Amino acid sequence: MVLPRAGAGVRSAPTPTGAFSDVLLTALAPMSWGTTYAVATEFLPPGHPLLVASLRSLPIGLLLIVGLRKLPKGIWWWRMLVLGGLNIGVFQALLFVAAYRLPGGVAATAGAIQPLLVVLFSWLILSERPRRPSMIAAIAGFIGVGLLVLGPSARLDAVGLLAAIAGAVAMGLGTVLTKRWQPPVSLIVFTAWQLAIGGLMLLPVALLVEGPITELSRTNLWGFVYLGLIGTALAYALWFRGIQRLQTSAVAALGLMSPVVATLIGYLFLQQTLTPVQLLGVVVVLGSVLLGQQARQAQPLHHCCPCPQAPAFEITHQNHKLN
Repeated sequence: MVLPRAGAGVRSAPTPTGAFSDVLLTALAPMSWGTTYAVATEFLPPGHPLLVASLRSLPIGLLLIVGLRKLPKGIWWWRMLVLGGLNIGVFQALLFVAAYRLPGGVAATAGAIQPLLVVLFSWLILSERPRRPSMIAAIAGFIGVGLLVLGPSARLDAVGLLAAIAGAVAMGLGTVLTKRWQPPVSLIVFTAWQLAIGGLMLLPVALLVEGPITELSRTNLWGFVYLGLIGTALAYALWFRGIQRLQTSAVAALGLMSPVVATLIGYLFLQQTLTPVQLLGVVVVLGSVLLGQQARQAQPLHHCCPCPQAPAFEITHQNHKLN
C-alpha cells in the first residue's frame, strides 16, 4: 500500500478556530457590499450605473496586475473571461442598475435568492446533493430578508428588480464555478485577474450606452476610492478565499448579511425606521446564516482519505483534472 505524500489530494479537517475565522472573514465581504447601495446614491455621480461598475473594479485590478506582473496562461484565459464576466462585469453592472432604480433593501431582497441558486448550481456542477439544513437556511434567509425590507411603501421598479435577480444568478453561478476551477495562483493574483478582466469587458459597453462622466466632485472621488479598495479589492479577495475554504452553500448563506447591513445603514444614517416586522426579519436572517454554517460543519469532507482501490498518484491526478 502506497501512502500519499503530504498535501497530495488530501484535505484535512479545519480546526474550529480556523473555521470560525474563515466564516468571519468571508462575512466581511457581503457586509461591505451592503454599503454599496447607500454609497451609490449618496456619493457617486447619478445616471452612470454601468460606468460606475466598471470604474469600481478596473483601476484597482490593473494596478494589481502591473504590480504583481503575472498574467493568465493557457486555459485560464477563457476561464477568466467567464469568471471575470460573471463575478465582476455582469454582477457589478446589474448591482448598480438595481441600486440606482430601487431602495437598497429592496434590491438586496431580490439578490437574496442567491443561496437557493448556489445550492442548485452546486448540485448540477459540483455534484453536491442539497442537504436539508442548507435548503432550509436558504429558504428561511429569503423569507427573512423579505420581512426585513419589503413593505407597503416599497417602490418596485421592474427593470431594477429584474437586474437584481439576474445579478444574483450571475454571482451564484460565478461562486460555484470559482469553487469548481481552483486557481493555480495566489489569491491576490486570482482576484486581480477577475477585477481587471470584468472591468475591461464592461467599460466599452458603459461608454457606448451612457457616455463619459462629465463632472466628478471630491465626494465622488472618495466614493470611488472606498468602493475600489474596500468594497471591491478587499471584499472580493475575502469572498474568493471563503469559496476556497468553505462549502459553497455556507458561503452563499453569508451573502444574506448584505441586506442586513443595507437596512441598518438606512436606519442609522438615512433616517429610515425599523418596524417590529423588520426586526423579526433581522432575527430570521441571522438565524438562517447560523443554520447555513451548521450545515457546513455537518457536511462530510470529500477526499479526506485515499480511496483503497486507487493508488495515491491516481487520486492526485483526478483532483488535478477536476481543477
